[in-house]
Parts: sequence; C-alpha cells; structure tokens
Amino acid sequence: MNALRFTRCAAALVLALTVTAAHAVTIDMVSVGNAGNANDATGYGGVAYDYQIAKYDVTIGQYTAFLNAVAATDTYSLYNASMATDLNVAGISRTGVSGSYTYSVINNGGDSANRPITYVSWFDSARFANWMANGQPTGAQNSTTTENGAYNVNGATTGNAPAKNATNPNTSAAPTFYIPTENEWYKAAYYSPALNSGTGGYYTYATRSNTAPGNVVGSGVNQANYYNGVYSVTQSSSYSGSQNYLTDVGTFTNSASFYGTFDQSGNVYQWNDLDGAAGSSRGFRGGAWGSVAFNLSSSFRFGMPVAPSDESGGIGFRLASPVSGPSGVPEIDAAGARLAMVLIVFGLALLEQRRQGR
Repeated sequence: MNALRFTRCAAALVLALTVTAAHAVTIDMVSVGNAGNANDATGYGGVAYDYQIAKYDVTIGQYTAFLNAVAATDTYSLYNASMATDLNVAGISRTGVSGSYTYSVINNGGDSANRPITYVSWFDSARFANWMANGQPTGAQNSTTTENGAYNVNGATTGNAPAKNATNPNTSAAPTFYIPTENEWYKAAYYSPALNSGTGGYYTYATRSNTAPGNVVGSGVNQANYYNGVYSVTQSSSYSGSQNYLTDVGTFTNSASFYGTFDQSGNVYQWNDLDGAAGSSRGFRGGAWGSVAFNLSSSFRFGMPVAPSDESGGIGFRLASPVSGPSGVPEIDAAGARLAMVLIVFGLALLEQRRQGR
C-alpha cells in the first residue's frame, strides 16, 4: 500500500472511530469498601463485599445517547413523552417516525444534558444497564443490546422484575453494570468508617450530616435539592408547572457522601433492586426536588410495593458494578486509545509522504 492510499485509509478510520467515540457514555464510579457494617438502627447497609457505585445519577444526556443507539424503533417504550412535556423535569425531545426516531437534549430553562433522567421505569433502567454491560451497541432492541446482559428482561415492560444474571450471556462474564441492591445503595449514601471514633456508623443524610441539609445551589457544605419551605432552584415557595426544578448532577460540590457520591439525598429518587431477588416490586430511595427533609434521610423507606413498570418525574437511577472495575467504564478511553493509534499512523503516513517528496 503506497503512502497516499495508507493516508486515505487512516483518515477513514479516524472518521469512523470519531463517530463511535461521540456516542460513547462513561459512568464515573467510586469504590465502596468496609464490608459488613449494617445500620443497627434500620438494618440496612450491610454489604458483605466491596463494590462500585456510580458517582452520579444517569443523566439526560447519557440517556439520550442510549436512545439514539437503540431506539430508532422504540420497541419497548424506552422514551416517555413526559420527558419533553413535563417542564418540571423535561430534557429530551423525539422527532421522526418509528424506524427512524431521533432524540435530542432540549433546553428547558437551561441546558438539560447534565440533569438526572426521570420518567424511567425499573425496566427502562435495567435495559440501560444491559446496554452498558454489552458495550454500548447500536441497533434494534434485542438480546444483544437491551433485552439481556445484566438482566434477562426478554421483552417485558410489566410484571415481575428478574434477578440480575450471574453471567452476562453476551460476554460470558459477570455483568459489568447493574442496578444496585437496596443495601448497596444505602451503604454508599450514608455510611462512613470515620464515624464513632473510627469504628464506623451511618449519617442521617447522604451529605455527611446528621442535620437537615440546606438547599442553596453551589459549593456550600451540607446542601441538597429538595423543598425546605422553598424550592432549591428558585428559592421560592411558589410552585410553577413550567419551571425546571432539577439541578445538574454533582452541583452541590461540597455535599458528597463519604465515598464520593452525589445527590443520594435530593434531586430525584433512585431505583434499587431491593434484596436482588426476582419479584413484583422494586424500591427507591433518596428523596427528590419536591420532597421534605425526612424523605432524604436514612430513616425513610418507601414502604408501599412499587411496580417495576412505574414511571415518575421524581424517580431516576444510578448504576453499580463489581469492584474489579467494569469493562464498560473506559469505553471512551478505549475508543480514544484506538483513535490516538490511528492518528499516530496517520502522522507516520504524512511523514512518509514528505520523505518520498509527494
């Protein structure tokens, strides 16, 4: 292959890999250690192994990338029209017809991309986890994209939620992303090994505090997005159906949990997998933008059975993963490494052209 042809091939590879990288989603994870250590007051939080959990809720921008990858024909209704019409939380519009749907982040009182996704059922969340565990493939909603991986949902949108697969059939390895169990979610939110003179314990709020947070957006300590007489975003007690009330994930920069997670108190509730067994209900915790302080606390647990098909403007999700580090996390890095390699080859080809005087 002469240098000119080599250069053209390298340029084509650069374009292809750039497109791939542009659609990739990276989930920032934090490690949760200190195995055991259930909360003596509530009984929750005892996890007998180390694991990882997402630093942030899955965002509107990340979910939009997911939809554009697998929902040109939205077979299993991953998109809810309220994602565009409920202006309290809206962030995604859909255009086109089935078979050629496209999805875009909308400006809802500002850029919505880094706000948490809402109006997702447990089934939607499981499909996103499958997509991540399968390496973010593109194509129809089938067993290699959304219907199997971490969970064998197999076309279900109602009924029982399945238990997590021990092995992802698409990779022949343990799932690299999944929905956290209630204990995994709870421990990441409230536990600190530094409490009680280093013997460990649980905070009341996921902001490393036993006193109710403030709700002023910014870098203040012990702050969260919830209603404490005024809404966080507006600092007004008045409610408006046309007002966005979500904050970007991680906005309260000095209010992380001990392990470094954000927004496990406030912004939106998040789905959990209860004890991990298959069943007709799933849980959520953490409080939302319209919740009062008690709903954000380690003492509050929504006790009513929640169908995994339920969708709400106050519920989103975050992912968990094995402690060894999921193969899906460095997706952009892997694509970037491949792109860097092609660019190196491209540069060498240019040097070869110059050497040959072409």
